[in-house]
Amino acid sequence: MKYLVTILFSIVGLFAFGQPKSIDFMPTVYYNNFSHKFPSVLTVQQGDTIRSESADAGGFDKNGVRVAKRGNPLTGPFFIDGASPGDILAITLTTVSLNRDYATTVEGFVKRSFPMEAMKEVYGRNAKLVKWTLDKKSGYARPQSVHEHLENFKVPLSPFMGCVGVAAPAKSKEPLTYFADEYGGNMDFYKVTKGATIYLPVFHEGALLYIGDAHAAQGDGEINGDALETSMDFAFVARVIKGEPQIKFPRIEDSEHIIAMAMDKTLEQALKKATLGLVEWLQKDYKLSLKEVTQVIGTSIEYRIPTLAGPKLEIAAMIKKKNLIGLRKQD
Repeated sequence: MKYLVTILFSIVGLFAFGQPKSIDFMPTVYYNNFSHKFPSVLTVQQGDTIRSESADAGGFDKNGVRVAKRGNPLTGPFFIDGASPGDILAITLTTVSLNRDYATTVEGFVKRSFPMEAMKEVYGRNAKLVKWTLDKKSGYARPQSVHEHLENFKVPLSPFMGCVGVAAPAKSKEPLTYFADEYGGNMDFYKVTKGATIYLPVFHEGALLYIGDAHAAQGDGEINGDALETSMDFAFVARVIKGEPQIKFPRIEDSEHIIAMAMDKTLEQALKKATLGLVEWLQKDYKLSLKEVTQVIGTSIEYRIPTLAGPKLEIAAMIKKKNLIGLRKQD
């Protein structure tokens, strides 16, 4: 959370040299890899607000026109001026807003979420596409389904960005945009929404930021294989944090929580890495010993499983900020 202090100092510096700008960027090309080889679409100055939009996971835009190939096509990459390998990139989402009135999902379950012998009716080719109506006025989404018992079923709209990531390290060989790892990526976590700051390690000059795969709502695990997939208007402000130890996995901060993410092939290993990330964050900000951390973590940690649908499993280790009020931050 010392990161926010660094950001505030950056803001002061920016105001000293000129007002931050608001820039509208309309994508004309979308990419399906977290690659450092694609040309950047825009150079972004720290403090500027970039307003843009995403296509949905199937490649359809806000008008229902196919503009990209399916598989989480992303807007970007954005070259963040001043970002170098070893830095931390802080992306604050200032807008995450639905820009059409429908979404799609799948009438099925992913293999990790449900016993295979019980899911055959809704697995593989048997998993049908389902269209949902998004009613922004009422704040709810409703399935356009012929099933009689879903006639009055609705869920609250909870828009967020499924993918926020930087170009992966060269060793990762330009992972596809349904992957998530140290570079962020397809995290599919509902906390990646308006007001949140996502912290990402930087591996290449300019960081090369990608954003997309918008969701109107999603339960933990993304166990259908899709969320309520839609297009989105989004805006972000970028900051670069220098002189801090590079983080191993993405971190997220909003008004309610600090959150350490981790990805691995097993939930157990992902959980251990996420817990370690949260421990290291608390130790750094509050100079806690490991014995002291046990008392903070043991009484207050929360775990979420953002997605079971990706190649790697994810854990979000969270702690409420109100539980940290009695601790003293150390500069």
